[in-house]
Amino acid sequence: MSSLRESVETASLPAVRFVSGLPRAIPFLVVLALMIAGIFVHTWGWIFIGIVVVFLAWMLYLGWPRLTAPEKLMRSAILALAAAVTVTRAFPQG
Repeated sequence: MSSLRESVETASLPAVRFVSGLPRAIPFLVVLALMIAGIFVHTWGWIFIGIVVVFLAWMLYLGWPRLTAPEKLMRSAILALAAAVTVTRAFPQG
């Protein structure tokens, strides 16, 4: 295990323990609320979606060694889709 991964996992441990101590529906509802807010706030709503992208990337990074190949592919696709929505909302055409 690299020292970067170890340091990220060590630094993330309090936050991960806090999130895992919450009822299972709470993190889902927070992510859902941020995504909905990002859709309905037209000027700077992309920031809400960006927060979700950062959270999902962090979770993907922490779980990467334990995931199977299909799980890695599905989670990477969701992350790429959310990142594309963020960029599209941040830099609209016309």
